Amino acid sequence: MPEEKKSNYDASQITVLEGLDPVRKRPGMYIGGTGIDGLHHLIWEVFDNALDEAMAGVCTRIKIIFGADGSVSVDDNGRGIPVDVHKQTGKSALETVLTILHAGGKFGGEGYKVSGGLHGVGVSVVNALSKYLKAEVRRDGKVYRQEYERGKPLTKLLEVGESKETGTTITFIPDPEIFKEIEFSFKTVVEHLRQQAYLTKKVWIEIVDQRTNLSKNNLENSGESEDSQETDIENIDGEEATEEPKNSGNSPREYNFYFEGGISSYVKSLVKNRQPIVDLPFYYEKNIDDINCELAIAYASDFKEHVFSFANNIHTVDGGTHLTGFRSALTRVLNDYARKNGMIKDKSENLSGEDVREGLTAIISVKLKDPQFEGQTKAKLGNAEVRSIVETAMSEGFTYYLDENPQEARKIIEKCALSAKARLAARAARDTIIRKGALEGMTLPGKLCDCSTKDASRSEIYIVEGDSAGGSAKSARDRSFQAILPLRGKILNVERARLDRMLASDEIKALIVAMGIGIGELIDYNKLRYSRIIIMTDADVDGAHIRTLLLTFFYRNYPKLVEEGHIYIAQPPLFIITQGKEKLPFYNDAEKDRYLKKIGYQQADSEEIESTTNKKDDEENVSELETQKEVEKKKPRISIQRYKGLGEMNPEQLWQTTMNPENRILLQVKIEDAARADEVFTVLMGEEVPPRKRFIQNRAKTVKNLDV
Repeated sequence: MPEEKKSNYDASQITVLEGLDPVRKRPGMYIGGTGIDGLHHLIWEVFDNALDEAMAGVCTRIKIIFGADGSVSVDDNGRGIPVDVHKQTGKSALETVLTILHAGGKFGGEGYKVSGGLHGVGVSVVNALSKYLKAEVRRDGKVYRQEYERGKPLTKLLEVGESKETGTTITFIPDPEIFKEIEFSFKTVVEHLRQQAYLTKKVWIEIVDQRTNLSKNNLENSGESEDSQETDIENIDGEEATEEPKNSGNSPREYNFYFEGGISSYVKSLVKNRQPIVDLPFYYEKNIDDINCELAIAYASDFKEHVFSFANNIHTVDGGTHLTGFRSALTRVLNDYARKNGMIKDKSENLSGEDVREGLTAIISVKLKDPQFEGQTKAKLGNAEVRSIVETAMSEGFTYYLDENPQEARKIIEKCALSAKARLAARAARDTIIRKGALEGMTLPGKLCDCSTKDASRSEIYIVEGDSAGGSAKSARDRSFQAILPLRGKILNVERARLDRMLASDEIKALIVAMGIGIGELIDYNKLRYSRIIIMTDADVDGAHIRTLLLTFFYRNYPKLVEEGHIYIAQPPLFIITQGKEKLPFYNDAEKDRYLKKIGYQQADSEEIESTTNKKDDEENVSELETQKEVEKKKPRISIQRYKGLGEMNPEQLWQTTMNPENRILLQVKIEDAARADEVFTVLMGEEVPPRKRFIQNRAKTVKNLDV
């Protein structure tokens, strides 16, 4: 066994803070809730322990297995959790970390110099919320095992064998007493672990799904069909990166991630669909005062900024000191280089931060021993010392990069200079529009039917496709708190448009004015006029396209509205089934078919005809036509109406099925993985055709309700 795996890691490194009893009583306090997100949090907690070993440099492989029995196993080849007796608890160190909250090697000592995890509660919470958990440890040439039930030991720590390897395997089955729905999303796990593989270079992460009884919902959520497990994933970085699905026939789904280049490979994957302007992206790594700083950037020909910051592999959505230091250094270094090489002669013509970030794709990743996050969700890094460290690393590394790559440097400066000219033109156009009063709150668009309440927390606005649906929605709404804004046709694709072109569009202008929070540099989210912005389009191809255009508009220009959960998608029914005086809405084919099967409507077409015919043909020579009539009499008398457009519903139907808060279904738009969402928007709405073609081809078999 390698010597470094033994050093400075034994029971003395395990520090106890408090007991485990509250976890089962209030699980939401520890995993955020008992829904799907909380369920997946169990995996993240166990995986983070393995990843901490990798970040400590003592683990090169992590394997996650979804068992056919509903279990999840996380296996690593790290040092193995200590098994010697802990002086404070009198138990083994393994049992201590599995049964006592906040017990682990991250709360003192030198067990870990860097660690992640969302709340730091660790595997003890997973143990408490699992109906069964088994821990297997390989260290010191031996194999140890202990089993638990709902946080209580079923066995003592047992020595069960010998092994030359080291590591830990945690296998758990979530407790159905805690989680009402236990169905892990393979897609969610794959995308989360892909990102972690990028952020922790040279670590092999394997995901195996042995489940055979997956529901249709799980298959749909994974982006796969029952007939096909094809994906659009490609190898990135040639020999430097491996990202591959291994699926054949009925064999388990399996993904393997390994990125030699780490965040450099990450940036290449993010920029590959955006026409990169340089072939050689910038990457730099530096350790200063026990803080590791990794930086990777590339420029593309689009207009948007795509920057993602991480601290100890945790995505800091709201940035922080590391992002501030990066931006400051980026602007200064590019201006210094441009002036030194005669590209900027007048000091007053300095490139602004906005100019140098247009078309930028960047990853900033720092790893430090004691990260200070702002807020419970760790969305912003607050360590003051990190700013100067990142600024120093970025200045040093990027200056060297520009000096050593003059052709790439010139392309980047020219791109930034072009952005500066476009920014001035866009600002002039915006100022002209503002001077004319077109964006002032007093001049609400004439097509807007506003609600009577001025309380933004109560009010909501429906963005509706077309005048026909708009008229129906206006008649159906509750005018006290529901506003209606009909849009004519498909709005501008803002993925390919600058601000000046956006403001020239009447439909875009109407959206901006209706929301009341401005645009660009003038955005003030505190002035939002509606707490819920609901997109309501037809259930056909055009409706889906309009919905995508609107989501692109909000995501690119008002990301905070998406992040804070203000954007919703209305779910009008696809079918209305009338049975007697009762009218029942159904929102998809599967829902409708289940109901028809329940009332015996479908079986009457085939099974009943066949059985009746077989029984009577020989004895009574009943004709097939007479049998058909006999079966038809047994069918429930119903009518099925398929709605392709909102305008086909009368106001009462629209209100009862789609707009009445007591009955309606709204889909809240969330961003589980900002980088992945950003990539999907670029593929679907960007200028590059081949990635969009490949995206469509790989998903063609999974499309339902295609309206041609």
